[in-house]
Amino acid sequence: MKKHSLKSWYKSGAPGIWISAGSTSIAVIMTIGLLLLISVRGLGYFWPSDLLQANYQIPGQAAHLIVGELVQDEEVTRVRLKSAGFPVPEQGPEFMTRDLIKVGNRDVNGNDFSWVIGEWLTERSYPQDLVALERREWGNFYGYIVSLKENGKVIAEGQAAWPVLQERLVRVNQLSSRLAQLEKKDISAINHGLERLRLQTRKLELQGLLDATAQADIDAERAALEARYKALEGELLSLHTEFDRDSLVVREVGGEQKEISLGKIVKALQPNSMSVFAKLGTYFHNLWSFLSDDPREANTEGGIFPAIFGTIMMTLLMAIIVTPFGVLAAVYLREYAKQNTLTRIIRIAVNNLAGVPAIVYGVFGLGFFVYVLGGSLDRLFFPEALPAPTFGTPGLLWASLTLAILAVPVVIVATEEGLARIPRALREGSLALGATKSETLWKIVLPMATPAMMTGLILAVARAAGEVAPLMLVGVVKLAPALPVDGNYPYLHFDQKIMHLGFHIFDVGFQSPNVEAARPLVFATAMLLVLVIALLNISAVTLRNHLREKYKALDH
Repeated sequence: MKKHSLKSWYKSGAPGIWISAGSTSIAVIMTIGLLLLISVRGLGYFWPSDLLQANYQIPGQAAHLIVGELVQDEEVTRVRLKSAGFPVPEQGPEFMTRDLIKVGNRDVNGNDFSWVIGEWLTERSYPQDLVALERREWGNFYGYIVSLKENGKVIAEGQAAWPVLQERLVRVNQLSSRLAQLEKKDISAINHGLERLRLQTRKLELQGLLDATAQADIDAERAALEARYKALEGELLSLHTEFDRDSLVVREVGGEQKEISLGKIVKALQPNSMSVFAKLGTYFHNLWSFLSDDPREANTEGGIFPAIFGTIMMTLLMAIIVTPFGVLAAVYLREYAKQNTLTRIIRIAVNNLAGVPAIVYGVFGLGFFVYVLGGSLDRLFFPEALPAPTFGTPGLLWASLTLAILAVPVVIVATEEGLARIPRALREGSLALGATKSETLWKIVLPMATPAMMTGLILAVARAAGEVAPLMLVGVVKLAPALPVDGNYPYLHFDQKIMHLGFHIFDVGFQSPNVEAARPLVFATAMLLVLVIALLNISAVTLRNHLREKYKALDH
């Protein structure tokens, strides 16, 4: 009886249901766990940590002070510590604590991070007047304020300099914003105009049309641009003088004093004296700076706004390119092509293209789009710029086209499935009422298939937005702070190289000279990439659901 019941249970299909449910649960738990790990590691990077000061006594050596942020601690065996070069005594406990401390002061210590033995740290304290300076170069500086100077003259000393320092930093940041506007917008526009005049002169020379009148017009326009540049150059020199007016004298725990221009300091904190609410405000400020600023220090500091902008711009451009091509190919295969052996072979080829490694598409994009197509465009439309390439070099357009080729099989398959699900009776009813085949297609069939098209687009965006390998060949670079959209004609620069969140993760995680400083940025950028892809997909899903509701009545 029991054997019969077990057999019936197997025949009922219940084991398959339980296996499917269990597999789905495991996948969901793993996904949530991964997202939580990325979020905790990434978001924790922006919290202003307290600064530890302690005596570090290595056996057999003189004790010295150490200051920094406690980043990580772990218990390791004595054997492992010995192999890592620590002078561990022969006798003692089997396990010891190893701490990773961000000591900063790279220009003094030579590195930002240091591994120490926790048991050798004594007299731990958290002095209220310890200062953390975030600098534009050389990373953070940890120490004590000695004095604040204006034009070399001391205006405040010790802790009394702290409120004055905060006021001066506000002024410096305002000057920094104005300098950035002058250099990135105003002077960049003038340089763009001068380059345009140079190319225009060269083009007229090649065409044999550079007469005295044309040369006079060009010279007049160039003179106007140079006059504007002279005026901006004077303002720029004045701003730089004001930018470097104030300086801060600080002392690190070893006793060495350094004078740092306030123009090289992004912000100053005394984390040990900050309340929870003050730290919370600083946390959100750091998070916003990460999202809105340009990268610094080989991408290990600063923000990642150019990478966010480049990722979204390239993905949207890819979607605009891939959708019409994928839909038209699917419409032809399903509605117009004869269903014969050739059509079946084409469908098999399309399905196989979806499984081709992404790097192969990158090689194809480099060889065909960049060298063949881009080189031809340069010879036809931009001969005045040669031998310098315009489109014959990796850039935004070729990266988007390469991703579109990579994603088009997904759109074709999803659209074909959507077209196949539309009842034949609807087509026949439309034709019976006098509509032509094209009218039936455009007014009945395609509107009802739009949810399927959107499904294909969602899958395409999900795959393409996270790709890295092909983009390394066709337009994505380590650092490109200039955005492909600006105020210079033609305003959207398809030939410009861009940054990408996926490549930023690869570069910071595996190519960074400062691995420990880069590690939290990898998690923060990975979390942001997941959010960007999720937002793009949510937008597409919302539109798909709206279209599905709109055309649901036609299904009945």
